[in-house]
Amino acid sequence: MLNLNQIKKEICDIGDRIYKKGFAAGNDGNISYRISENQVVCTPTLVCKGYLKPDDLCIVDMEGKQLSGSRKRTSEVMLHLAIMKERPDVKSVVHCHPPHATAFGIAREPVPQCVLPEVEIFLGDVPITRYEIPGGQDFADTILPFVHKCNVIILANHGTVSFGETVEKAFWWTEILDAYCRILMLSRSLGNINYFTEPEARALLDLKQKWGFKDPRIETKNCDICANDVFRNSWKETGVEPKAFTPPSYLAGNDPGNGSGSSPASASGIDQEALVKAITDKVMSMLSGKQ
Repeated sequence: MLNLNQIKKEICDIGDRIYKKGFAAGNDGNISYRISENQVVCTPTLVCKGYLKPDDLCIVDMEGKQLSGSRKRTSEVMLHLAIMKERPDVKSVVHCHPPHATAFGIAREPVPQCVLPEVEIFLGDVPITRYEIPGGQDFADTILPFVHKCNVIILANHGTVSFGETVEKAFWWTEILDAYCRILMLSRSLGNINYFTEPEARALLDLKQKWGFKDPRIETKNCDICANDVFRNSWKETGVEPKAFTPPSYLAGNDPGNGSGSSPASASGIDQEALVKAITDKVMSMLSGKQ
Protein backbone atom coordinates (compact mmCIF):
# COMPACT_ATOMS: atom_id res chain seq x y z
CA MET A 1 0.00 0.00 0.00
CA LEU A 2 1.26 3.45 -0.90
CA ASN A 3 2.44 5.52 2.06
CA LEU A 4 1.66 9.16 1.21
CA ASN A 5 3.67 10.56 4.11
CA GLN A 6 6.72 8.58 3.04
CA ILE A 7 6.36 9.79 -0.55
CA LYS A 8 6.18 13.39 0.67
CA LYS A 9 9.32 12.90 2.78
CA GLU A 10 11.16 11.44 -0.24
CA ILE A 11 10.17 14.46 -2.35
CA CYS A 12 11.47 16.80 0.37
CA ASP A 13 14.71 14.80 0.62
CA ILE A 14 15.33 15.00 -3.13
CA GLY A 15 14.48 18.70 -3.02
CA ASP A 16 17.17 19.16 -0.38
CA ARG A 17 19.72 17.26 -2.48
CA ILE A 18 18.86 19.28 -5.58
CA TYR A 19 19.33 22.53 -3.68
CA LYS A 20 22.61 21.46 -2.04
CA LYS A 21 24.06 20.37 -5.38
CA GLY A 22 23.34 23.79 -6.87
CA PHE A 23 20.72 22.41 -9.26
CA ALA A 24 17.99 24.81 -8.06
CA ALA A 25 18.70 28.39 -7.04
CA GLY A 26 16.07 30.25 -5.04
CA ASN A 27 12.71 28.61 -5.73
CA ASP A 28 13.82 26.90 -8.97
CA GLY A 29 12.74 23.38 -9.87
CA ASN A 30 9.79 21.12 -9.09
CA ILE A 31 9.15 17.48 -8.20
CA SER A 32 6.11 15.23 -8.50
CA TYR A 33 4.92 11.70 -7.75
CA ARG A 34 1.81 9.95 -9.08
CA ILE A 35 -0.09 8.45 -6.15
CA SER A 36 -3.14 7.14 -8.03
CA GLU A 37 -4.66 6.97 -11.50
CA ASN A 38 -5.83 10.60 -11.27
CA GLN A 39 -3.81 12.16 -8.44
CA VAL A 40 -0.28 13.55 -8.32
CA VAL A 41 1.65 15.04 -5.40
CA CYS A 42 3.76 18.02 -6.46
CA THR A 43 5.86 20.78 -5.00
CA PRO A 44 4.36 24.25 -4.56
CA THR A 45 5.43 27.42 -6.32
CA LEU A 46 7.75 30.00 -4.72
CA VAL A 47 9.30 27.66 -2.14
CA CYS A 48 13.02 26.81 -2.02
CA LYS A 49 13.50 23.10 -2.64
CA GLY A 50 16.09 22.97 0.14
CA TYR A 51 13.52 23.96 2.75
CA LEU A 52 10.49 21.93 1.72
CA LYS A 53 8.31 20.34 4.38
CA PRO A 54 5.75 17.57 3.72
CA ASP A 55 2.89 19.92 4.61
CA ASP A 56 4.01 22.30 1.84
CA LEU A 57 3.18 19.80 -0.91
CA CYS A 58 0.07 19.91 -3.08
CA ILE A 59 -2.13 17.31 -4.76
CA VAL A 60 -3.45 17.88 -8.29
CA ASP A 61 -5.46 15.83 -10.74
CA MET A 62 -4.15 14.73 -14.13
CA GLU A 63 -5.40 17.96 -15.72
CA GLY A 64 -3.51 20.14 -13.25
CA LYS A 65 -6.46 21.16 -11.07
CA GLN A 66 -5.36 21.55 -7.45
CA LEU A 67 -7.22 19.20 -5.11
CA SER A 68 -5.48 19.94 -1.81
CA GLY A 69 -2.64 21.86 -0.21
CA SER A 70 -2.37 25.22 1.53
CA ARG A 71 0.18 26.49 -1.01
CA LYS A 72 -0.38 26.98 -4.74
CA ARG A 73 0.93 24.16 -6.92
CA THR A 74 3.91 24.74 -9.22
CA SER A 75 3.03 26.43 -12.51
CA GLU A 76 5.11 23.84 -14.38
CA VAL A 77 3.14 20.82 -13.22
CA MET A 78 1.71 20.49 -16.75
CA LEU A 79 5.16 19.32 -17.89
CA HIS A 80 5.08 16.54 -15.30
CA LEU A 81 1.54 15.51 -16.25
CA ALA A 82 2.38 15.41 -19.97
CA ILE A 83 5.16 12.93 -19.21
CA MET A 84 2.96 10.78 -16.96
CA LYS A 85 0.16 10.68 -19.55
CA GLU A 86 2.57 9.45 -22.23
CA ARG A 87 4.46 7.05 -19.94
CA PRO A 88 2.17 5.11 -17.55
CA ASP A 89 5.29 3.41 -16.15
CA VAL A 90 6.57 6.76 -14.84
CA LYS A 91 5.67 7.54 -11.23
CA SER A 92 7.94 10.50 -10.53
CA VAL A 93 9.24 13.53 -12.44
CA VAL A 94 12.08 15.87 -11.41
CA HIS A 95 12.72 19.22 -13.07
CA CYS A 96 15.66 21.43 -12.11
CA HIS A 97 18.49 23.54 -13.55
CA PRO A 98 21.77 21.60 -13.28
CA PRO A 99 24.35 24.09 -14.60
CA HIS A 100 26.48 21.90 -16.87
CA ALA A 101 23.59 20.09 -18.57
CA THR A 102 21.67 23.36 -18.84
CA ALA A 103 24.69 24.89 -20.59
CA PHE A 104 24.33 22.29 -23.37
CA GLY A 105 20.69 23.35 -23.77
CA ILE A 106 21.66 27.02 -24.00
CA ALA A 107 24.41 26.31 -26.54
CA ARG A 108 22.11 23.83 -28.38
CA GLU A 109 25.02 21.39 -28.32
CA PRO A 110 24.03 17.69 -28.52
CA VAL A 111 25.48 15.67 -25.65
CA PRO A 112 28.08 13.36 -27.26
CA GLN A 113 27.83 9.60 -26.89
CA CYS A 114 30.40 6.80 -26.68
CA VAL A 115 32.59 8.40 -24.03
CA LEU A 116 31.69 6.97 -20.58
CA PRO A 117 30.40 3.41 -19.96
CA GLU A 118 27.99 4.49 -17.19
CA VAL A 119 26.38 7.09 -19.45
CA GLU A 120 25.99 4.58 -22.28
CA ILE A 121 24.27 2.14 -19.92
CA PHE A 122 22.04 4.51 -17.96
CA LEU A 123 21.33 7.40 -20.35
CA GLY A 124 22.12 6.87 -24.02
CA ASP A 125 21.19 9.69 -26.41
CA VAL A 126 19.81 12.78 -24.62
CA PRO A 127 17.49 15.07 -26.63
CA ILE A 128 17.20 18.86 -26.48
CA THR A 129 13.71 20.33 -26.92
CA ARG A 130 12.70 23.43 -28.82
CA TYR A 131 12.37 26.51 -26.62
CA GLU A 132 8.96 27.49 -25.26
CA ILE A 133 8.01 29.89 -22.45
CA PRO A 134 7.73 27.75 -19.27
CA GLY A 135 4.48 27.07 -17.49
CA GLY A 136 1.82 26.35 -20.11
CA GLN A 137 0.68 23.40 -22.18
CA ASP A 138 2.79 24.48 -25.16
CA PHE A 139 5.86 24.20 -22.93
CA ALA A 140 4.74 20.79 -21.66
CA ASP A 141 4.25 19.54 -25.22
CA THR A 142 7.89 20.17 -26.15
CA ILE A 143 8.82 16.81 -24.59
CA LEU A 144 6.36 14.76 -26.65
CA PRO A 145 8.72 13.86 -29.53
CA PHE A 146 11.25 12.42 -27.09
CA VAL A 147 9.58 11.07 -23.97
CA HIS A 148 9.21 7.46 -25.18
CA LYS A 149 12.89 7.12 -26.11
CA CYS A 150 14.70 8.37 -23.00
CA ASN A 151 14.43 9.09 -19.27
CA VAL A 152 16.03 12.53 -19.20
CA ILE A 153 15.53 15.53 -21.49
CA ILE A 154 17.34 18.86 -21.75
CA LEU A 155 14.93 21.79 -22.03
CA ALA A 156 16.33 24.47 -24.34
CA ASN A 157 17.45 27.59 -22.43
CA HIS A 158 15.84 26.24 -19.27
CA GLY A 159 17.10 23.12 -17.50
CA THR A 160 16.39 19.40 -17.46
CA VAL A 161 13.51 17.05 -16.73
CA SER A 162 13.99 13.40 -15.76
CA PHE A 163 11.53 10.69 -14.84
CA GLY A 164 11.31 7.18 -13.41
CA GLU A 165 9.51 4.74 -11.16
CA THR A 166 10.70 6.38 -7.91
CA VAL A 167 11.60 9.92 -6.89
CA GLU A 168 15.22 8.98 -6.31
CA LYS A 169 15.62 7.16 -9.60
CA ALA A 170 14.05 10.08 -11.48
CA PHE A 171 16.69 12.31 -9.90
CA TRP A 172 19.53 9.88 -10.70
CA TRP A 173 19.25 10.51 -14.43
CA THR A 174 19.68 14.26 -13.98
CA GLU A 175 22.56 13.77 -11.54
CA ILE A 176 24.36 11.40 -13.94
CA LEU A 177 23.77 13.74 -16.89
CA ASP A 178 25.12 16.84 -15.16
CA ALA A 179 28.22 15.02 -13.90
CA TYR A 180 28.82 13.78 -17.45
CA CYS A 181 28.41 17.23 -18.98
CA ARG A 182 30.89 18.61 -16.47
CA ILE A 183 33.40 15.88 -17.33
CA LEU A 184 32.96 16.64 -21.04
CA MET A 185 33.68 20.33 -20.46
CA LEU A 186 36.78 19.54 -18.41
CA SER A 187 38.03 17.07 -21.01
CA ARG A 188 37.41 19.55 -23.81
CA SER A 189 39.46 22.15 -21.97
CA LEU A 190 42.39 19.71 -22.08
CA GLY A 191 42.07 19.64 -25.87
CA ASN A 192 40.76 16.21 -26.80
CA ILE A 193 37.88 13.74 -26.43
CA ASN A 194 38.64 10.06 -27.02
CA TYR A 195 35.56 8.13 -28.15
CA PHE A 196 34.82 4.40 -27.98
CA THR A 197 35.30 2.36 -31.12
CA GLU A 198 32.11 0.92 -32.61
CA PRO A 199 32.83 -2.62 -31.24
CA GLU A 200 33.39 -1.12 -27.77
CA ALA A 201 30.15 0.86 -28.00
CA ARG A 202 28.17 -2.15 -29.24
CA ALA A 203 29.51 -4.25 -26.37
CA LEU A 204 28.06 -1.68 -23.94
CA LEU A 205 24.72 -1.73 -25.77
CA ASP A 206 24.68 -5.54 -25.50
CA LEU A 207 25.34 -5.23 -21.77
CA LYS A 208 22.61 -2.61 -21.48
CA GLN A 209 20.12 -4.92 -23.15
CA LYS A 210 21.21 -7.82 -20.94
CA TRP A 211 20.53 -5.72 -17.83
CA GLY A 212 17.03 -4.87 -19.03
CA PHE A 213 17.62 -1.26 -20.09
CA LYS A 214 16.06 -0.06 -23.34
CA ASP A 215 17.92 1.97 -25.95
CA PRO A 216 16.49 3.11 -29.33
CA ARG A 217 19.89 2.51 -30.93
CA ILE A 218 19.45 -1.25 -30.41
CA GLU A 219 16.32 -1.28 -32.59
CA THR A 220 17.28 1.40 -35.14
CA LYS A 221 18.55 0.13 -38.49
CA ASN A 222 21.56 1.75 -40.18
CA CYS A 223 22.24 3.73 -37.04
CA ASP A 224 25.69 5.16 -36.34
CA ILE A 225 25.53 4.46 -32.62
CA CYS A 226 28.04 7.15 -31.64
CA ALA A 227 26.67 9.96 -33.83
CA ASN A 228 23.58 11.16 -31.91
CA ASP A 229 21.35 9.64 -34.61
CA VAL A 230 18.28 8.95 -32.47
CA PHE A 231 17.10 12.56 -32.22
CA ARG A 232 18.90 14.02 -35.22
CA ASN A 233 15.67 14.65 -37.13
CA SER A 234 14.63 17.14 -34.44
CA TRP A 235 17.77 19.27 -34.74
CA LYS A 236 16.47 21.59 -37.46
CA GLU A 237 13.42 22.54 -35.40
CA THR A 238 15.30 22.85 -32.12
CA GLY A 239 18.39 24.61 -33.49
CA VAL A 240 20.73 21.87 -32.26
CA GLU A 241 24.06 21.45 -34.04
CA PRO A 242 27.39 19.91 -32.93
CA LYS A 243 29.96 22.68 -32.60
CA ALA A 244 32.09 21.94 -29.55
CA PHE A 245 31.90 18.12 -29.72
CA THR A 246 32.00 16.28 -33.05
CA PRO A 247 31.07 12.57 -33.17
CA PRO A 248 33.74 10.07 -34.33
CA SER A 249 32.09 9.61 -37.74
CA TYR A 250 32.34 13.37 -38.32
CA LEU A 251 36.03 13.27 -37.48
CA ALA A 252 36.64 10.25 -39.71
CA GLY A 253 34.65 11.73 -42.59
CA ASN A 254 32.61 8.54 -42.93
CA ASP A 255 29.06 8.48 -44.26
CA PRO A 256 27.09 5.34 -43.36
CA GLY A 257 24.32 6.28 -45.76
CA ASN A 258 21.90 8.20 -43.56
CA GLY A 259 23.79 11.44 -43.07
CA SER A 260 24.95 10.54 -39.58
CA GLY A 261 28.60 10.38 -40.57
CA SER A 262 28.78 13.61 -42.49
CA SER A 263 31.33 16.26 -41.69
CA PRO A 264 30.31 19.46 -39.84
CA ALA A 265 30.26 21.28 -43.18
CA SER A 266 27.80 18.88 -44.79
CA ALA A 267 25.70 18.77 -41.61
CA SER A 268 25.25 22.52 -42.02
CA GLY A 269 24.04 22.12 -45.61
CA ILE A 270 27.38 23.10 -47.18
CA ASP A 271 28.69 21.18 -50.20
CA GLN A 272 32.09 20.11 -48.86
CA GLU A 273 33.61 19.29 -52.27
CA ALA A 274 32.51 22.67 -53.66
CA LEU A 275 33.95 24.38 -50.60
CA VAL A 276 37.32 22.65 -51.02
CA LYS A 277 37.37 23.51 -54.75
CA ALA A 278 36.54 27.16 -54.05
CA ILE A 279 39.32 27.43 -51.48
CA THR A 280 41.77 25.70 -53.82
CA ASP A 281 40.86 28.02 -56.71
CA LYS A 282 41.29 31.05 -54.46
CA VAL A 283 44.71 29.93 -53.27
CA MET A 284 45.86 29.17 -56.83
CA SER A 285 44.58 32.56 -57.97
CA MET A 286 46.55 34.31 -55.24
CA LEU A 287 49.68 32.34 -56.07
CA SER A 288 49.32 33.17 -59.77
CA GLY A 289 49.08 36.85 -58.96
CA LYS A 290 52.38 36.79 -57.13
CA GLN A 291 54.24 35.16 -60.00
